[in-house]
Amino acid sequence: MFEKILIANRGEIALRVIRACREMGIQSVAVHSTADSDAMHVRMADEAVCIGPPAGAQSYLSIPAIIAACEITGAQAIHPGYGFLSENANFVQVIEDHGLTFIGPTAEHIRVMGDKITAKDTMKDLGVPCVPGSDGGVPTLEDAKRIGEEIGYPVIIKATAGGGGRGMKVAQTAADMESAFMTARAEGKAAFGNDEVYIEKYLTTPRHIEIQVFGDGKGNAVHLAERDCSLQRRHQKVFEEAPGPCITPEERARIGKICADAVAKINYIGAGTIEFLYENGEFYFIEMNTRLQVEHPVTESIFGVDLVREQIRVAEGLPMSFTQDDLEINGHSIEVRINAEKLPNFSPCPGKITAFHAPGGLGVRMDSALYDGYSIPPYYDSLIGKLIVHGRDRAEALSRLNRALGELIVDGIDTTLPLFHALLQEEDIHSGNYNIHWLEKWLETNMG
Repeated sequence: MFEKILIANRGEIALRVIRACREMGIQSVAVHSTADSDAMHVRMADEAVCIGPPAGAQSYLSIPAIIAACEITGAQAIHPGYGFLSENANFVQVIEDHGLTFIGPTAEHIRVMGDKITAKDTMKDLGVPCVPGSDGGVPTLEDAKRIGEEIGYPVIIKATAGGGGRGMKVAQTAADMESAFMTARAEGKAAFGNDEVYIEKYLTTPRHIEIQVFGDGKGNAVHLAERDCSLQRRHQKVFEEAPGPCITPEERARIGKICADAVAKINYIGAGTIEFLYENGEFYFIEMNTRLQVEHPVTESIFGVDLVREQIRVAEGLPMSFTQDDLEINGHSIEVRINAEKLPNFSPCPGKITAFHAPGGLGVRMDSALYDGYSIPPYYDSLIGKLIVHGRDRAEALSRLNRALGELIVDGIDTTLPLFHALLQEEDIHSGNYNIHWLEKWLETNMG
């Protein structure tokens, strides 16, 4: 059994891991930059080590500094959270080379799923449905035009190493192909040092549906149903729910089994999420995230499981504490991501919190590292909290979300809270009638 775990992250996700460790009787080690000396995860952990200056590249992304912190404290394992080094295969290899345990998948699985072309080919071989598109990278504009004609417009050009909406361009017609192709390549090169792109059929009104999977690394795996993450701005999720309001029990069972069988075949270990576009009853693979997701709490809420605890258990070599037959959906859960951003432009808004009050009551969970007097540094992601609610059904969850939003107080900075107050007035939100383009169009009309 692990006696001490180092959390290579910050903010609410670091707190989330610390809480799981404490419940399991495991000592926790926080790492932090000089900008995060007063952060809540530093206060809550059993030990804390400063690993560098504010810039992420010199602190939270510094592999030597994190390994040194393990050696100083005697930590036996590292939990990466999400973001930063959580999907860095080289990081996993270095951890293993130092005789430590990475709480997550193998370096090879991270490497395979981190390259979108390789991931798509792998998933095809494992029987996972994929979007029609190019077989691998597309080297020239002439190739791109030929593929566009073959699969039909509109198409989307994506950087192989892309993520977060960067390196993605849509060509509505053949006339748009040259500009979209060249721009996607340039963005991929600038953002990821890799200008390789691939092409897929662009679905016009899809939903974003993701399947939570979990494996023990020994050929056993389960799925924990789906999350609907269709409300997005610039490919960034802002509102997530489970189960998906448009997915039937038959569809859930079918795609869930396909995903669980796929990760079992490759002996995947830990938590993972297989993401799809869903349109007209069909699922099309986008990518697999080989880590814990920001939105994992909605899955925990409807199944009553602790995914971080399970990550730690299987990393220790223990079996999962549940089987597929044990997993039954209970009610409905919704999460909204609250960012320190100024509307309507969503510009970052760091600053000092002059008052903070988290909502409470039945079915309400607030994952945040905020406290009165805390100064949000300007160096990191603007996510400052996740409000999660659970109800017996979707209507109750939405009602509870509305109530909880009214209780939440964050003073001293601008946040995206007004966005969610406004969204809950929309009939499409209450009916679940939206797709991945809905929010962008709504913002243009209401906050443009």
